[in-house]
Amino acid sequence: MDRYIGLDAHKETCTLAVMGPSGKRLKERVVETNIKLLIEEIRSIAGTLHLCMEEGAQSAWLYEMLEPYVDELVVVMPEKRQGSKSDSIDAWELAERMRTRRFGTRVFKAPQRFTRLRQAVRAHRVAVREMVRAKNRLKAQYRARGVRELSDQVYDGEKRVSWLRKLTGPHRDLAELMSLQLDAAVQAHERAEKWLLAEAKQVPDVALLHTVPGLGPIRASQIVSVVVVPERFRTKRQFWSYCGLGIEIRSSSDWKKDGFTGGLVRRSKSQSRGLTRKRNALLKEVFKGAAQRVICMNGQPLRADYERMIAAGTKPHLAVLTIARRIASATLAIWKRKEVYTPEKHLANRAA
Repeated sequence: MDRYIGLDAHKETCTLAVMGPSGKRLKERVVETNIKLLIEEIRSIAGTLHLCMEEGAQSAWLYEMLEPYVDELVVVMPEKRQGSKSDSIDAWELAERMRTRRFGTRVFKAPQRFTRLRQAVRAHRVAVREMVRAKNRLKAQYRARGVRELSDQVYDGEKRVSWLRKLTGPHRDLAELMSLQLDAAVQAHERAEKWLLAEAKQVPDVALLHTVPGLGPIRASQIVSVVVVPERFRTKRQFWSYCGLGIEIRSSSDWKKDGFTGGLVRRSKSQSRGLTRKRNALLKEVFKGAAQRVICMNGQPLRADYERMIAAGTKPHLAVLTIARRIASATLAIWKRKEVYTPEKHLANRAA
């Protein structure tokens, strides 16, 4: 007998709601957020277990711990709802979504794949953000005191003394404190990058994607850590949409009556709403950055295609988007086929 379980997880407690195949509510339990107690509660439920929970800070941990004890485990994105809200209501709603297969946006989880690489990518991304923020704070402090012509020496621990002399009193003290924060952020970034590069060498898929133009070892590692399994995407357009490179089209009243034949014909005009906002921000950053790098590389067929589009009147940002799409398509294709990138394929596609 199938049992559909909704799990609403929080820091201190978790609410479990168990529903039958007809939608009948069987039982509800509030359990401490303790993995041992959660496993005991789930094992006490007889039948084929289907569990649904929302994406959150603890979802990866809960998925890894509970997945061996259920027949199916699905993680979904939270839905915005009107009306009352509580842990009990949320748990029953998740159970109902599991029973009716009304998942909405499912979240991919693979806790046992590339664990060390994924954590290294996460550490590197956090370190880069903190270093950039520290640099921006320090630069803003100088600009706030009228020092505008800044150079990279402001960030160098051995050369910033002459720049600190341009400030006086407490403003200099604050700049010195911000400089110490920057030094710590730079040190953390160097350590994170070293860790990431070391982990990247242990993953053959990273070396494979590294052959794609514009993708260095760091960008290739970021792609592998996010996608994990390329077979998740059946077509390149699905991959474009996931990467934020798909264009969102909206239309209404698509058909009109033909004045000559009296039949119905489709309207030719549709409204573009720009790139989809439902995307993975890191992958969008990776592929657009790779495109910006490729168009500066001499001898690359993709750069020649970019220049051809610009000469034909295409706007630069749309040309960059096209190059980013082609890089994403090539990445997905060679990853699935386990083959090295060859630029001659772009020339063959152009000739066709």
